[in-house]
Amino acid sequence: MGILDRFSLQGRVALITAGAGPLFGSSLSEALAEAGATVITASRSLQRNEDFAARLRDKGHDAYGLQFDISDCHSITELKEQVLSQFGRLDILVNSALARDGHVGSIGEQKADQCMASASGDFSGLFEICRQFVEPMIDQGCGSMINISSIYGVVSNDPNLYEGTEMKQPPTYNFVKAGMINYTRYLACYYGKYGVRANCISPGGYFANQPQPFLERYEQRVPLGRMMDNDDIQGAVVFLASDASRYVTGANLMVDGGWTCS
Repeated sequence: MGILDRFSLQGRVALITAGAGPLFGSSLSEALAEAGATVITASRSLQRNEDFAARLRDKGHDAYGLQFDISDCHSITELKEQVLSQFGRLDILVNSALARDGHVGSIGEQKADQCMASASGDFSGLFEICRQFVEPMIDQGCGSMINISSIYGVVSNDPNLYEGTEMKQPPTYNFVKAGMINYTRYLACYYGKYGVRANCISPGGYFANQPQPFLERYEQRVPLGRMMDNDDIQGAVVFLASDASRYVTGANLMVDGGWTCS
């Protein structure tokens, strides 16, 4: 098999949570579909996922939209049963969904119950979806789990970037994203002997029309001189999903323009 052939995802089934979302989700889904995978996107809005899947099919890809709630363990079970019933297997699981309930306010404004809401929606949901979908991967002897973390799971945010704006970086976000990285390492060590790989991607700041003072400070600090755009994550997810990374597990791939190396 040639090196380019190893990037092909033909014949594989991929589930991307929040895979129709405007931030990273839709870009992740498009990349995996273009690489040849059957793509399933799932989030709270069935209509959004079905509409997005229809757009992918219009481009000649094999895509489907389903519904689930990452903060509801019963909903995760139903999603697993639906995926296995309809598609027979799952080769690639990409977790990009967040339950944002607790990610509000700065550390001086947050309360313990908001922290618990965040942990319940984000970390517990991630725990459960990986736990459930690893089972069919073990049965088939292979699989790739990819969790979307953040630079703020590796380093703290710089408060100076936000001065003069109304932007805030809730501490629960750092808490959840850091835990995601080490949970991924645990999965890699525990399930590697079954042929299942687990890796993280940690993106840098994504351009979303933030206030100009923030944008200028961020771009001055990042070595590549700009914020991330919607396509910058695509190569990373195809690499980690494919046989091109068949000996890579437990890694946290930084896609941050050099932010964390400066």
